[in-house]
Amino acid sequence: MSISTQEKRRRFRALHEHGLLILPNPWDIGSAKRLERLGAQALASSSAAFAWAQGLEDFEVGRDALLAHLRELAASTDLPLNADFENGFADEPEQVAANVRLAIETGIAGLSIEDRYGDELYDLDLALARLRAAKQAIVTSGEDVLLVGRSEGMLIGVLDLAQTIERLQAFTQAGADVVYAPGLRQLDDIAQVVQALAPTPVNVLLIHAGLTVPDLAAIGVRRVSTGSQLALATWDRFEEVSAQLLEQGHLPPTRPHRRWS
Repeated sequence: MSISTQEKRRRFRALHEHGLLILPNPWDIGSAKRLERLGAQALASSSAAFAWAQGLEDFEVGRDALLAHLRELAASTDLPLNADFENGFADEPEQVAANVRLAIETGIAGLSIEDRYGDELYDLDLALARLRAAKQAIVTSGEDVLLVGRSEGMLIGVLDLAQTIERLQAFTQAGADVVYAPGLRQLDDIAQVVQALAPTPVNVLLIHAGLTVPDLAAIGVRRVSTGSQLALATWDRFEEVSAQLLEQGHLPPTRPHRRWS
């Protein structure tokens, strides 16, 4: 690593000040290094993609394993890393704060805290207390780490757009530097969120094939991420090629190996 963690964090915040940041999600050192080589400006972890690489499902990875994963990713690249930190691996605000302090020590430049546990949402008052605790942990650390307030209500089908906007607005008041509602799929809905949350940067998950970076940039979106989509594409291709080998007895033609340099 040729630049300091502090410099990564400074660069990450600056990337949110104008334009649209494309934030792809690797799941191991190899995918992180390839994304850096391809020209990514910053990266984000994906709890689901990492879990699949361990033979697990999303939310089955424990806190300590995820912390080790974040430390490994952050150390492998000069790019800033945003952490998918699920729900902070705790319900109570005090424990969320303690876990955020551990996450900061891994070298990340930002992290998200979800308002979800299982298939339910935390009561708004508790969700805000948890976010405030995370923010206070960042402030007291003295490190310039971005906090992403993430609402899962639309993703799991328990909130409508208006309720989601209200939650995200409350998250900014609780200290979120960026807001994120991964269930947003329609451009008109996203535009309403961007307008209601301005000037707070809004992250959009590229979960719908109809969403494009130019269209999102045109309505003021400041950040897009891929979540588990890159890992899904990789696993889909892996299964396709493996099935061809096992069922037909041969592999498809492959491109020459790409060197790291």
